[in-house]
Amino acid sequence: MKNLKIGFIGSGFIAQFLAKAMIQVRNCEISAIYKRSHAPKLAEYARQNGLGDPFLCDSVKEVCNLSDAVMILSPNFTRVEIMEKIADSVQEGAELTGVACEKPLGRTVVEAKRMVELSVKAGLKTAYFENQLHMNLINNALEQLRPQQSAMGQFFLARSTEEHAGPHSSWFWDPVRQGGGVLSDMGCHSIAACRHILTPEGKDPGFLQPVAVQADTGLLKWGQPQYREQLKKKFGVDYAKTPAEDFSTGIISFKNPETGQIVKGQFTDSWMYDKQGLRVAMDGLGPGYAMEINTLISPLEIFIGDEAAEGAADAETALEKSTATRGLLAVHPNEADLYGYTGEILDMVNAFANNKHAMLDFQYGLEITRLVQAAYMAAEKGTVLDLTDKNIQNELENYQSLISLGKGADILYK
Repeated sequence: MKNLKIGFIGSGFIAQFLAKAMIQVRNCEISAIYKRSHAPKLAEYARQNGLGDPFLCDSVKEVCNLSDAVMILSPNFTRVEIMEKIADSVQEGAELTGVACEKPLGRTVVEAKRMVELSVKAGLKTAYFENQLHMNLINNALEQLRPQQSAMGQFFLARSTEEHAGPHSSWFWDPVRQGGGVLSDMGCHSIAACRHILTPEGKDPGFLQPVAVQADTGLLKWGQPQYREQLKKKFGVDYAKTPAEDFSTGIISFKNPETGQIVKGQFTDSWMYDKQGLRVAMDGLGPGYAMEINTLISPLEIFIGDEAAEGAADAETALEKSTATRGLLAVHPNEADLYGYTGEILDMVNAFANNKHAMLDFQYGLEITRLVQAAYMAAEKGTVLDLTDKNIQNELENYQSLISLGKGADILYK
């Protein structure tokens, strides 16, 4: 099997994380990188780690012409424009097999549908990058519990939480460019993870039918005057005028179309988790059995006292989004694999090499976008949305949250 030549469109934080994951996957290399921001650094990392000798390209078209597949890893507000350029490149002769896109597929349902339409128009296989569904922690637990599920019945409740102290980049804090706040940023992870845990063995990722959603959004830390000033000074984002939520929680009810059973997924996400660093916590409850995951429980710990703390200026060498450089610290020696990035790249490489869609394709990404937007709508309306109601379904197709329109102060400061 020859190497799949992958072009990177985006060279920031997530691109660098995925490059680390690629080291652990066979039959792939980085062939080209769109020349923006950290592209030279990413190219040098690729060369030093056996990931190829990528070209730095001045256009998306050039990246496509040098690749078998491309990854869209650029900021949310650029995704549709990038996908249009990819589709145009294929029309003009680029011999691409597939395209992958980092979550979320779109900031709105309209954008996500456009991404699907363009991929179909270009005849490309697709991969929606939702890394948490590829986490070995989840899938090994599910595999262990399949005999119990067969004997006792399926999970009836899943809970998923992702929390850290806040994003790296200014555009992530900007609700208009990002598409919202923490619900848009990380709620997509948690909603998808709940659905995955609840899905019966052997069924398609979209098997369970969402029937209702309730949600709440809040601005608990970063709306306070001293923290608003921090954001304005560091990122140039003014949460006094255009805030995004730093906390969200909700419940989605799913129906098993074969049995009629209703199961529930509960999600909670925040940008105000000032503990060790990024925490992903999940559990699933079934009749007589359960599973539980907490990524901050590590078999490796280090201790740094006050006197030695000055020697550990980069806290994130120990853990993504770490906020501490001293004390007892949890360390993950292979975060790329822990969080599922290695698994999602392996799935994409194998799928595209066989001219197939990945386990999670753009259509799945569209469905997750729709559920995230339904959660925003439910929070705005202060009610439980009936997702089987045709009027609600139609409203969602063109819905855009007040927060993503820059009007978050109207609801978050009430």
